[in-house]
Order: sequence, then C-alpha cells, then structure tokens
Amino acid sequence: MDKLSNLAKFKATCPYLGRTKTSTLRTLCTSASPRFPTVSKLTEKATKCPVMGPALHIRSTQMVAGYASLAGSAEFAKIPEHKGINKPSPADAQKCPHASKAIAAARMAEELAQAKKAKSAKPVASASKPAAAASAAGCPFHASTSEAKPKAAVPGGFDYEKFYADELEKKHKDASYRYFNNINRLASKFPIAHTGNIQDEVEVWCANDYLGMGNNPVVLETMHRTLDQYGHGAGGTRNIAGNTGMHLALEEELASLHRKPAALVFSSCYVANDATLATLGSKLPGCVYFSDTMNHASMIQGMRHSGAKRVIFKHNDLQDLEMKLAQYPKETPKIIAFESVYSMCGSVGPIKEICDLAEQYGALTFLDEVHAVGLYGPRGAGVAEHLDYELHKAAGQSPNPIPGSIMDRIDIITGTLGKAYGAVGGYIAGSNDFVDMIRSYASGFIFTTSLPPANMAGARASISYQKEYNGDRQLKQINVRDLKSRFEALDIPVIPGPSHIVPVLVGDPTLTRLASDTLLAKHNVYVQAINYPTVARGEERLRFTVTPGHNVEQIARLARAVDQTFTELGIKRTSDWRKLGGHAGVGVADAKPVEPIWSDAQLGLLDGTAPAVLTPGKTRFVDPRAVRVTREKFNDLLGPYVEPVAPVDALNADLPLAAPPLTTSIPAAVATAV
Repeated sequence: MDKLSNLAKFKATCPYLGRTKTSTLRTLCTSASPRFPTVSKLTEKATKCPVMGPALHIRSTQMVAGYASLAGSAEFAKIPEHKGINKPSPADAQKCPHASKAIAAARMAEELAQAKKAKSAKPVASASKPAAAASAAGCPFHASTSEAKPKAAVPGGFDYEKFYADELEKKHKDASYRYFNNINRLASKFPIAHTGNIQDEVEVWCANDYLGMGNNPVVLETMHRTLDQYGHGAGGTRNIAGNTGMHLALEEELASLHRKPAALVFSSCYVANDATLATLGSKLPGCVYFSDTMNHASMIQGMRHSGAKRVIFKHNDLQDLEMKLAQYPKETPKIIAFESVYSMCGSVGPIKEICDLAEQYGALTFLDEVHAVGLYGPRGAGVAEHLDYELHKAAGQSPNPIPGSIMDRIDIITGTLGKAYGAVGGYIAGSNDFVDMIRSYASGFIFTTSLPPANMAGARASISYQKEYNGDRQLKQINVRDLKSRFEALDIPVIPGPSHIVPVLVGDPTLTRLASDTLLAKHNVYVQAINYPTVARGEERLRFTVTPGHNVEQIARLARAVDQTFTELGIKRTSDWRKLGGHAGVGVADAKPVEPIWSDAQLGLLDGTAPAVLTPGKTRFVDPRAVRVTREKFNDLLGPYVEPVAPVDALNADLPLAAPPLTTSIPAAVATAV
C-alpha cells in the first residue's frame, strides 16, 4: 500500500503513471517479473524509461558497491564467526545479514542490467525523431510507446480493445476484479510458502490442499518412481495413446473408495461435472434438473450446456424441493444435483432426506463431494460415508456396496483429486453402464489429453494412504475447532457451519480485499479475499482453511492477526451484526448451535486415541502401515520398493586412511568365505 501512495505523488508528472489505472499499478508493483523474479513488473517497465532506467542502474550499482566494500575490511572475516558459521558456504551466506543483502542486491542489479540490455537490443528509429525513437525503445512512460498503444480498430469496424478495457473497468468499479498473488508453497516447510521473492516467506491459510497430501512422502516417492519409469506426458487422449495402467488402477481405487462398480477420471472436477451433466441432460428425453441455488459453477454450466430444463430450489430447503418435484410426472426423467459440503459457507446438504425425495418422485441423485472426499468418513469417501460411520468402519476396505447405506443410495458421486488428496484431476463414480455411457459420449472426456501417469500415481497413492490412516482427518477437525473457538472468543464473525470451512464475514468487497492485503503485508498471513460472483454481494468474506500441518502457535498467531486487522480497518464483528439483526447467518437472534459433523467419539476425544496437535518444531506423523500398504499396491507397475542407499561423503566420512594389515592369507580368507 505504501508503494501505491508513493506512486500517486508522481501521477501528475509522469505520463505513464498518469494515464494508468490505480488498479493496474497495484498489480504491476505487487507482481514479480516472470523473467526477473527479484524485481516487480513495474520496476522492469521502469528500466525502459529514459529517466528512470539510468537512475535504477546507478542505484543498483551503489547498493552492490556498498555491500561489497565491506569485503575488504578486516572485520569482514569475523562476521561469519560471529554468526556461528565457521566456514561459510554459499548456502550459509544467507544466514549472515550482510552477505544475504549483498547477494540480493547483486542479483537485483544483475537482473536490472539484463532488463536494460533487453531493452537496448530493440531496434531504434532515426535520431531525428526522438519521440519515435523513444517509442521504438519501448518506453512505457512515453505517450507514443508502441506497447502502451492498443491495436487500432478497423475504420467502421468493432473496437475490440475498447470492449476488453470497458469490461475490465466494470470489474474494477464493482470491486470484483480478481488479483492473483504469487504464492509458492514449500514442500519441506508446509504450510509455509514464499512470494515472488524467494526470501519472503508467508503462512498459507486458504489452500484447498486440506490434508497437506501435496507433500506427503509416500506420494512424492511414488510420483518420482513413476516419472522415472514412464516419463512425463500422457501421450494423448485416452482413446489414442493416453490410457495407461496408472489410469485404470486409479479408477479402480476410486470405485473401491465409494463402493461403486465403476469410476472415470477427468482432467478436473469442473470438467467432470460439466461433461457429465451436459451429457446426461442432453441424452435423457425431457430431462429436468433440480439444482440447489448454491451449487458450484461447474454444475451450473453443465446443466446449461445440456439444454435441459433447470428448476432451482432454495439452499438445503427440502420443502421447496419437494414442492417443485411434485409438479412433474413420476415418469419424467429427473436429476437432483447438489453438494455435500458447500465450500464458501461450510453448510452441509441433507443427503439422506434428498435420497428419500428422489426415490419418492423417481429422480436420480447427483452428489458433488468435492470438498468432502478425503475429509469425512473412516476411509475418506466423503459425507455420504460419514453419515454411516460405524457401518463403513466395520466393512473395512471391501469394495462391495453396503445395501441401504446412504452412499449406496446415491446414484452418481463426483469428486476431486486436487483438494484433500493434494493432486490434480476429477472423477465420477456410479454404475458400470452409467460410467461407460459418459466415457462414450462426453466430449469433455473424449477429446481432452489425459493426465500424465505420475499425476495418476500420486493421486492413487494419496487416496490409498488416506483410506488406511484416519489421523490426518481427525487432527484437521481438531484444529478447525480450535480456530473457530478462538475467533468466537475474539468476536470475529464466523459464518456458522458444521464442516471444516471457516468463513469469516466482512460484508464489503473493498474491505475484504484490504483485509487480505493487510494480513499479508503486516502479518505474513496469506488468505484470499472471496468476493462476488463467488459469493453474493454484501456477503464478501475471508475463507480460512486449517490443516493438520498447522501447529498451535500458528493458529494462535493467526487469531491475533485477524483480530488486529479487524480493529485497524474497523470491520464489523459478530456483536455489530447482531445489533443489525444478523446477516449471512452471523449474529442471528436465538440461533441454534451448529453441531459439527465429526463427533467427539469419532475424533478420539473420548477414549484418548485422538492424534496429538503439533507444537513448534514437531514434525507431522506419517503412518508406517499406510505407507507399506500403499507401496505394495504399485508392485505390479513399479516393482517392489527398495530403500535408497544413503551416499557416503568420502571427504568427510570417518574412514581409515589405510587398509589394516591382513591377519590371514588371501587364499585362507577365500576358503573361509566359501
């Protein structure tokens, strides 16, 4: 924010700053250059300016000279020793504040020079035309620059560039423009990430890698082995060259997870929902969709693409759904499309009751378990499994359906591999003929290059591990309870819900964006702002996701940071919403307490089997039995797992310099060995 206020001072004197929207400047100064990561996109542009370019070059040279001059002093040799480093290596240099700054300054100076050199390499026009020369040099601060001038519309034709600019301006005016932060999650430091500057580390509090499986050791190990065995790409669509043993094994794993006869993998669950609903609605004669008003965009698009009639019922309102179902003959093909966990508010669909209505009125059930698979049920199959927890726990890993169970009553289940399982891709599960029909007709499946074998292997390893180990799910829910209770004690307005989602109501798009920026800039907390159209206007929020990898100190620090940010920005708290009569479920008078899906008994809180919460310095538990079972599943394609042999550092190993004298003759030793 300080950068923006400084830039505003020069808008009147700099042509480029003057004509560029503040929102665009914000993006440029907060985004790292893809070619030169140590500088921002705005700084890279500035190297092309005839005024700022030379100034940046001089300043970067001064920075390097200032730090480098220290190297000639006698005190320099003592710095590493003072910092506890006896023989500094390049990696150890980062521990020294002086050396690390010198390295950073040198890197920045080098990249600024490269950017300036790239600018100088461009052809320059005749010196007799300075304006044209500046334009040819690509100066972004000059009105006649070629890169700043949009393509002119054809005389009498439609002005496409103006149309693009006007549409973007609408997003800026209603504060719904989306900003993407440069966040790079570190596998060895989960849940820590670095920004565009690799030295700038932040805590991630909004990723959908709910269980941290993106860095689980058996998942990474399996992906490395598969990459070495089968390479990177898939080779084409499933129909041409992309149907591998890894794909077939993953689909078998998914079918077993949901105790369904078959499953089919897509490139994402957006594609799975879109392709499946579009195909069903277009093939079933006179099909009518009944869609929850809060369904995901992928489901809405799929129903629209089908051309079938769509009837929308109020969120989780069984009475409204039944009233609308009753308006159609029982023989009319009908599909009720809904979700188990609604990701932006954390509510849970009434699955059993919707199954009852579907059977009564002759409808199929289409359940999206995207934000539930991996997180609910004794094996991680989702909320439908969790509702019959003990029944499924007793059935173990049998792939056979449990007649009468809620999961068995669901006709079609869709899920993702990209959230709790930490991979990429989506899938559907159901009857053999249903899956085969979608495989045969859905263009979103047929004409898309399949996912690479390594991704399939990683996803299968993740599912297998989570089917065998319940502790990650339990610990996540324990951490969710901890954060929600801390927020409640601080009067932070959490939208109530029984799931793992922790949505904090802000109620204003600008404030939500500002709160996100403030948490990142002042507290090193990354949580993305959720604005329209993802949520309704006036219900803008921050959506926190807690993982088993967050420790108690991080959770406590987050609660304090959010509390300070709410005070600093004057954001309404629960008590403020209560005075206004309540909003989006917050501060509602006489509201009944919401019971979490996971009970105390299921979390192991009653019998002492709950996993221990993490404390600073403590590493996450990895279940050895789940690792062993998972490794064995890949024996057919990758061979038995062999523990790698640790390399020996011959220079530093404590080895004898000479062979000991022989105590017996070589022939005698050989004879003894034989």
